[in-house]
Amino acid sequence: MDKEIKGDAQSGQEEQKKQEKPQENRPMGKKAPKFNVNWIYGIIAIVLLGFMFLTPNSGGEPVEITRQRFESEMLANDDVSRLVVVNEKRVEVYIKPEKLSEARYSDASQLKKPSSFALKPQYYFTIGSVENFENRLESTSREYNLKEQVPVSYETREDNFGQIFNWIIFPLLLIGIWIFIFRRMSGGAGGQIFNIGKSRAKMFDKDTSEIKVDFKDVAGLEEAKVEIKEIVDFLKNPQKYTQLGGKIPKGALLVGPPGTGKTLLAKAVAGEAHVPFFSLSGSDFVEMFVGVGASRVRDLFKQAKEKAPCIIFIDEIDAIGRARGKNPNWGSNDERENTLNQLLTEMDGFGTNSGVIILAATNRADILDRALMRAGRFDRQIHVELPDLNERTDIFKVHLRPLTKLASDVTAESLAKQTPGFSGADIANVCNEAALIAARHDKSKVEKQDFLDAIDRIVGGLEKKNKIISAEEKKTIAYHEAGHATVSWMLENANPLIKVTIVPRGQALGAAWYLPEERQLTTKEQLMEEMAALLGGRAAEELYFGRISTGALNDLERTTKHAYAMVCYYGMSPKVGNLSYYDSSGQSEYAFSKPYSEETARTIDEETRRIIDEAYAKAKEVLTKYEEQHHQLANMLLEREVLFAEDLERILGPRPNGKTPYYEHQTKNDNQPDATEQPAEPEADTDTVKPEDTEK
Repeated sequence: MDKEIKGDAQSGQEEQKKQEKPQENRPMGKKAPKFNVNWIYGIIAIVLLGFMFLTPNSGGEPVEITRQRFESEMLANDDVSRLVVVNEKRVEVYIKPEKLSEARYSDASQLKKPSSFALKPQYYFTIGSVENFENRLESTSREYNLKEQVPVSYETREDNFGQIFNWIIFPLLLIGIWIFIFRRMSGGAGGQIFNIGKSRAKMFDKDTSEIKVDFKDVAGLEEAKVEIKEIVDFLKNPQKYTQLGGKIPKGALLVGPPGTGKTLLAKAVAGEAHVPFFSLSGSDFVEMFVGVGASRVRDLFKQAKEKAPCIIFIDEIDAIGRARGKNPNWGSNDERENTLNQLLTEMDGFGTNSGVIILAATNRADILDRALMRAGRFDRQIHVELPDLNERTDIFKVHLRPLTKLASDVTAESLAKQTPGFSGADIANVCNEAALIAARHDKSKVEKQDFLDAIDRIVGGLEKKNKIISAEEKKTIAYHEAGHATVSWMLENANPLIKVTIVPRGQALGAAWYLPEERQLTTKEQLMEEMAALLGGRAAEELYFGRISTGALNDLERTTKHAYAMVCYYGMSPKVGNLSYYDSSGQSEYAFSKPYSEETARTIDEETRRIIDEAYAKAKEVLTKYEEQHHQLANMLLEREVLFAEDLERILGPRPNGKTPYYEHQTKNDNQPDATEQPAEPEADTDTVKPEDTEK
């Protein structure tokens, strides 16, 4: 049963207004830029590149020239003021200031700055050796008859920044990149490689917690809340129990089908207990590195002991709590088993964990390890089952509240009657789909028919009105679905049919909706007649067409499962006897050998076939008896494509048990698709005609 948050509407609106105030003057569709730590890395990289390549130079950089130009152009015209040999490899040329205005030195014009020009060289060229340079300079000077020898000086310069970069900055840069990469690989901020063994649990404190849910905000599941409230009450008033010598359970396991509200119930505990609440998933312990899971378990309980009294909530605990010794990788190191061993020790080992209560949730309690389920670890199993009629009504009231524009005929009570077997998550989905359907049809309010269409879509899938179906196939589908309708209506113990259609939905070419009674026990007679109703489509094809099709795949699959369950699990076969081979422990005790002999296996197969044959014969008997009415139903389906319970009652008469199924709809025409077929792309034939498993 799903628990839903009612919430304080007034406080929520005030907080929403506070959050919207800074955005009043902001253009719609634009979000405020968020600070990103990666910007810092980019700025550092740009600064380093600037130091390396864009170091400012007040006089500019000299222009590189060839030695031939130096001799034939600069020395020949006596334009050189002086030369500087740097590190015996580079010769810097200084031109006389009065010569720079000539056209041949235009390439050095960008270097002409009055304040620094005389102090900086204008050109440079490289040499092989100083001795050859000096000899050639002397011979060239004599060749051009220079009056004075050009003065030459020698300098040794060191690149201090380059050395600092090579020996200090570059190694630090590599280390920074290495740390950054491993931080990203191990989960971002706070997930460095050195902290990979730390717990990933998120803590909700009573002062800073954002969870505002309590037990009043959870609809239904009164029995589960009674048990969980006792744990919360112990944390609030421990003296009430300790003065009588009582001890609070160390752990409680929430068990139930998906979507029934186990996690939401844990949120209510977090909002009600007013103690530190650690929340994480079972998969948060699992990592690719060996030993990480056990390390995270130790760190989690270490933090919990420091914050005691507190609660630890582990969602989907079956990720690490699976029974040990069932791993197919024999002989290998199983990280999950090591993590489970550490969890068992921390929960109830040699040490004590006073004040630390463990809550866990799973929908696979049957596969959990027995040591995890024993008293002293998970002392209680709180079953969170699918909601009944009254609980569904409460859940609908919660989910209908956000739908501000509802038609007057929409009530939670009527919707709850149409959704047997729905979980809280299913009900939330129904309300959301109804609002979307109403908006798609440009309605001003969400009407009852929108909810019924939403239920049909969730149960059977989306209608495919333009799917290409030949006339012969359409007739076969109509007789098939009419067979289900006739047999299920005329058998007293079969689930009553409320709607049947030959409009394709999802993977099915036709669909039938049932409204089963909410019962806890099922008799052999009920199972037999339900199987007969499932086989009514196949029987109709054989009786009226003399052939069978692949359309009964889903029917045969479900029938076979029911028959084998009757023989192997429920002891409903006189030949096999009152025996059950069902492994309710979930420990796969029968995985390697059958708990019965080959002769018994043959008997099981024979009894299963006999039960199915009896159900099939029963379906044929009903269809033969009501042949005329069956033809009327099939023809009406071909004409209208959708039939309801009142149509069946008008043709077949009242049901044998006198109970007519209740199904609300405005008018039959509102829910009838257009009978005209529209062209569509060819699609592969499906071997499923109807999802009778739509009875939820």
